[in-house]
Amino acid sequence: MTYLKSFWSQMWHWNDQVKVLPKSLLSLLTGGNSSAAEKLAVTEKTKITSQNGANLEPEQNKKTNYNKSQLIGLFTGPSLFLLISFFVSPEGLPIEAAKVLAIVAWVATWWVTEAIPIPLTSLLPIILFPLFGIMETGEVSASYGDSLIFLFAGSFMIALTMEKWNLHRRIALGIISLIGTNPSMIILGFMVATGFLSMWISNTATTMLMMPMALAVTKQVSDSLENNNINVDTTPGQFPFGTALMLGTAYAATLGGFGTLIGAPANTILAATVKSLYSVEISFARWMLFGVPLVVILIPLVWLYLVKIAFPMKVKQISGGREIIRQEQKSLGQMNFEEKIVLTVFTLTALAWITRSFILKNYIPGIDDTIIALIGAFILFLVPAKNKAGNILDWDTVMKLPWGILWLFGGGLAIAAGISNSGLDQWIGSQLVNFTDVPMWITLALIIGVITLLTEFTSNTATSTMVYPIVAAAAAALGTDPIILMVAACMGATFAFMFPVAAPPNAIVFATGYIKMSSMAKTGIWLNLGAIILSIIIVSFLVPLIFDGLIP
Repeated sequence: MTYLKSFWSQMWHWNDQVKVLPKSLLSLLTGGNSSAAEKLAVTEKTKITSQNGANLEPEQNKKTNYNKSQLIGLFTGPSLFLLISFFVSPEGLPIEAAKVLAIVAWVATWWVTEAIPIPLTSLLPIILFPLFGIMETGEVSASYGDSLIFLFAGSFMIALTMEKWNLHRRIALGIISLIGTNPSMIILGFMVATGFLSMWISNTATTMLMMPMALAVTKQVSDSLENNNINVDTTPGQFPFGTALMLGTAYAATLGGFGTLIGAPANTILAATVKSLYSVEISFARWMLFGVPLVVILIPLVWLYLVKIAFPMKVKQISGGREIIRQEQKSLGQMNFEEKIVLTVFTLTALAWITRSFILKNYIPGIDDTIIALIGAFILFLVPAKNKAGNILDWDTVMKLPWGILWLFGGGLAIAAGISNSGLDQWIGSQLVNFTDVPMWITLALIIGVITLLTEFTSNTATSTMVYPIVAAAAAALGTDPIILMVAACMGATFAFMFPVAAPPNAIVFATGYIKMSSMAKTGIWLNLGAIILSIIIVSFLVPLIFDGLIP
């Protein structure tokens, strides 16, 4: 029984990795010798907790009893499976396809309600597909060892090493220090730094890195306004600068993650699903060709919306803002040996990802993005550290990998394979023939809009995992390149800005107390609408230019 309780506790821990952030990353960001901003963040957190009950720290003792939604989901999932299995038999739907549809309903219900930990739910296909004759166990389990899962693992090892040696903080402070002390420009500086880091580190970890510094700067701006007798309400939730800075940090983390394949799980799952269904690889460089320009365009647009429309900045200059950043940089000291090694490996890995498809492959035919990521991680393992015992990357650090997310990836790929092998995708496609005369922009609007709405209330990772195979089947029926509709689905799953539950960065900044739910919803709904319109335009004109012809 003790071992069972320990296993169950570990599953909930991995579930939190899928939803929010590994506890280990939080300890890396807030432990040890705290800087001025971190200490101030703790003070602010204590104050905020007393005001609204929010708590930034993960729960130390995870409750094991079910809440109402979990209890409903626990019974609804298997019930849907039984109902669909025995009572849903549309004309032309193969028996195996009906079973897959029932299993998808079960898995999706447990994913959404978290009836049991998300990583454990992701293993259901390994049990159910072989039992109902859909796929052999070896075929299903192969999805959990897909090469893109190891790409994510390798890149996360490099990211964890950056965090271990505080290189990510040095990069962020360097970007912010270039901006200046104008309140609007401070927000832009935070957004640029957050967006850049989020391209390489998980958007959750990036937000947790930036949040203490954002709290420190907000406090400094508040004190400066009070000392200069400027009539601005600086209480949390009412302070326009504080609200805009927190929202800007969260939104930039979400937008920046879209820039690379490893920046957000939805991107990685998209590439993995395309490879699983069509044996076609979306290279790191190709995705950057698409994603990075969008990040460069969207972050300034969102910044302008925040500082000019949603939360106009009345004060044009503050004192002391740059000093906080300088103090933070001074506390880091000179770049040490370990940071230099990590920066070198990180830079070379990024360059290799970018140049692989048109340079490296000419000299090393077997190389791919996964191999590059793992080579970078191995190099960090091999190089001894000078300022601490052991090597620059060690196994204790690797153990902080978000294993639950990797299982979620595998579960999504297994479901995609089951939908394809059972013929469910063909049946779904045959039901969509009546929509072939609908203009493409309406189809895109429906796909992006529905997925964006769904993502506002569920995990965007789980949502994208569920919808990609279905969207691919719809594309076949509509005679459209499936990548076009799948990228549209990815954008819908990514650009959700209204509620704290829509994305981990939203939840993190909401917990600071500087954002009211009404402010986030009011600000986010216009960003959602703008993102849907922009996504339709981008998918209609830019996506075909970059991804056209990828699937024969």
